Amino acid sequence: MARFRWSAATLVFVLVALASALFMAVTSTYLVIDALADARGDATTTTHAVSIALADSPLVREALADDDAATETLQPVVTEVEHDAGLDFVTIMRPDGTRVTHPTDTQVGAHYLGTIPDAPEPLSEEFVGSLGASLRTIVPVLDDDQVVGWVSSGITIRSIDAGLPQRLATVAIVSLFVLLLGLGGAVLARRGIRQLAGDLPASTIRDAVSSRESVRTLSSAMRAQAHEHGNRLHTAVGLLELGRTDEAISILTETAGRQQLLLDIAADGSRLEPAVQALLLGKASAAAERGIEWSIEIDPAAPRWTLTAVDAVSVCGNLIDNALDAAGESEAARWVEVSIMPGADGAVVFAIADSGPGFAPGIEARMFEEGVSSKPADASGRGIGLALVRSIVDAAGGTIEVSKAPTLFTVTLPGRAVQEEGQR
Repeated sequence: MARFRWSAATLVFVLVALASALFMAVTSTYLVIDALADARGDATTTTHAVSIALADSPLVREALADDDAATETLQPVVTEVEHDAGLDFVTIMRPDGTRVTHPTDTQVGAHYLGTIPDAPEPLSEEFVGSLGASLRTIVPVLDDDQVVGWVSSGITIRSIDAGLPQRLATVAIVSLFVLLLGLGGAVLARRGIRQLAGDLPASTIRDAVSSRESVRTLSSAMRAQAHEHGNRLHTAVGLLELGRTDEAISILTETAGRQQLLLDIAADGSRLEPAVQALLLGKASAAAERGIEWSIEIDPAAPRWTLTAVDAVSVCGNLIDNALDAAGESEAARWVEVSIMPGADGAVVFAIADSGPGFAPGIEARMFEEGVSSKPADASGRGIGLALVRSIVDAAGGTIEVSKAPTLFTVTLPGRAVQEEGQR
């Protein structure tokens, strides 16, 4: 049965849509919590303002001085204030907490249910009183710095919660707008990617990038090899024309011997893809042209690559190119060492070391990110190579490690035998 694969455009749409939904959920949660906090904050502000205003009123001070007419004088006043300010109760009491006013007549004369501060200072709290849980603020009524009573204003939690639907409706509108904005961005992203890549799956696009990199690095290696051969042949021809046959034969013999040595090494590692063998031969010529000492060791016992020829060339080629560039910057010995060895549990290990100066400051932690490079950007697309290497190695279930002094990249991949066993 063929495995279903989403196109890159659809995958981007889904990811952006999910990110938008997640952002909407987080935003909605924050706004709901903020709305609850605002509702309680507004209630506390209102009760604080009303209690202070009444406590400063001369009418309240004068009425509290009259033991007989205090309730008759103050109850109509506080009833009007409760209505105008949207409060559930305004209780005026004597210094000991005996109620002078209350929305329920039977509660007048009873003791105040709540905290009466020890010091003559305002206090806001949530307390369960005769009307249920409420947010309230109690303020002292002072006459020449003497406490002659207290004013407590409150709004029940039930009333506060009753006003939440209006606030939550605003939250819902904002959340819906955020979601629609995100979905719109997802549609635009999907349309843009579809124009570039059609309905190709993401893996196919990555393979296309890998193929481009493989062709680029393999072509470069072959050009270097052809150029070196051309130089040596031209030199040999020139020597022959000058009658210096022995020197011409020596150059041709040395060239043939070195190439045969490389071919023998590649042949020993016959499990390598032919394209990788060609790449290694070409890079050896590139190293020779640049005056870089090149050494390679391939253990015949190394398992077969699990990578395709294209991916293998991309991984090897990019890492070798970076090593040659780094070694070329060395002021002392200039060398590159490549090895392909068997690893633990049937794995294959590709390692490449160089004599370069190492990584630029700040690059090491981000070297595998796309667009990050220690070299200037150019037409070859600096910053793509290592990101592509990481992508290929991760997709194959391998690992890549980097160490310094000297710079060493070690790629470990599951061997073909291990992979086949795991698929049984």
